[in-house]
Amino acid sequence: MTYQVLARKWRPQDFGSLIGQQAVVTALTNAIAEGRIAQAYLFSGIRGVGKTTAARLLAKALNCERFGVGKAGGPCNDCPTCHGITAGADMDVLEIDAATYSKVEQVRELAESLKYGPAKDRYKVVVLDEVHRLSRQAFDALLKIVEEPPPRLVFIFATTEIDAVPATILSRCQEFLFRRVASGELVRHLAAIALAEGIRASPGALALIARAGEGSVRDAVAILDQLATFGGGEVDEHEAARLMGGIDLALFHELLAAILAGDARIVSNLARKAEENGWDPRQVHANFLAYCRDAVHLALGDSLAAVALPGEESALLARLAASAGYENLLRLLHHLLGSETAIRRSEAGALALEIAWLRAAELPKLIAIEQLLSGNAASAPAGPRRIVAETAPGPTSARSERLVASVAAEPRQPAKTLSVAPPPAAPQEGAEVQTFLEEVSRRKANLAGLLQGLSTLTWHATERALCLEAHDSFAASSLARANNRDLILAAAETALGAGTAVRYLPARPAASSSLPQAATRQPGLVEARAHPWVQSVLSVFGGDVAEIARPEEEEPRE
Repeated sequence: MTYQVLARKWRPQDFGSLIGQQAVVTALTNAIAEGRIAQAYLFSGIRGVGKTTAARLLAKALNCERFGVGKAGGPCNDCPTCHGITAGADMDVLEIDAATYSKVEQVRELAESLKYGPAKDRYKVVVLDEVHRLSRQAFDALLKIVEEPPPRLVFIFATTEIDAVPATILSRCQEFLFRRVASGELVRHLAAIALAEGIRASPGALALIARAGEGSVRDAVAILDQLATFGGGEVDEHEAARLMGGIDLALFHELLAAILAGDARIVSNLARKAEENGWDPRQVHANFLAYCRDAVHLALGDSLAAVALPGEESALLARLAASAGYENLLRLLHHLLGSETAIRRSEAGALALEIAWLRAAELPKLIAIEQLLSGNAASAPAGPRRIVAETAPGPTSARSERLVASVAAEPRQPAKTLSVAPPPAAPQEGAEVQTFLEEVSRRKANLAGLLQGLSTLTWHATERALCLEAHDSFAASSLARANNRDLILAAAETALGAGTAVRYLPARPAASSSLPQAATRQPGLVEARAHPWVQSVLSVFGGDVAEIARPEEEEPRE
């Protein structure tokens, strides 16, 4: 007997076997039972989640001679009509691949043939798979018959790209979205198949297969079939990781730890190891991205069972995530996601992957904005920190000019940088002020940093009043905003009791400028200060523009 691949052998033949799509199953079975049959249905979702299978099941249910006696109240799978549709031999059920049937002449011929009713079944059903592949003219030719079909004609469209389907077609269909199947459901489904087929697979291996399937049932079953063939009926966890291309959890754990520690040497060695093993950089990056996502979930307090990893690996990742902290992991995940396009499109994928990982290892050296606003930048890791705003070339310059603000543990290159005097220390009187600041920080961390670093707070217990005095015009303008004032008052009443008054004292007179007089007369300085990008930087960090630093003249090339 010819071998049949598991994905085809285990294709659902009734609604009860369609996993992960319970909402769709309930809607369709209820509609058939009540006789509320639409003229056209549109099934959308990623590959391998059951769209075409559901279309065939719907065709069987519409024409089954004993509908309702099957599993989950679906087709019986025993009558001649069910057998004919299952075998693809029913003349009243047409399954068409739109990728090879996309010409307008073909669609016109189809529409003409559909004017006649079913030959023997209750309904004539037309399944158009990958309907988004039809041309615009073909959609136009199909529109009229979809809008006003003859009696007992039902269209079922399936697509993985719903955005490519014209709105004129969408508006005439009942839409059903097929979701990605959760890893837990996939693992249970794979375990049932393995048990029935006599395949020995560990729970860890099944979890890795479900993860590699990315929510697609067909992909996950196909991977199980391939691994079982390779292992002679046995699926080993380590072999599964190796054969699926770049899913090396031990390497990922070491890599994540090195990135969080900022150890570029180890990161570079691991990138070289991935290249030497011949792993696909795109696949490695996608799997590491998923690994970091699991770390974020564990840092948020999710259980070990919530991530699709073997038990021991989940425990190791949970400990690493707890020590790293949610904010650092989220920043890393955002960076890796932004690097995905460059890795996917680069011809030097291994190099692009190594650069993305090395840049990720620089993230621990960054200073949080809250630390800068609160004046605690000195407590951050040593090394220069630079914020650069570039202005577009103007009519007087062929290249851009850079306005540079430097924050460093020790000053570097004092010339050609922005001089910003450190904010005065803010005296905080008693536990009341500290309690108030903690409440503000809970509501809006950057505002708490501004209050602590750029203003003086005084608590008058007898008058139950909190006085705020800004140190400069930037702090005063920030505190003058209505939303900030509402938040400050609410925080004061929460921390210090109802009826607490908040008083705003006039801002301190500006100190004599320490900026060089020559800088205030430098051509283009006024325009630079008014540039929107510069204003955006100053609105966050304060200070002023001291000087326009132009790049050194480049030597002419040979």
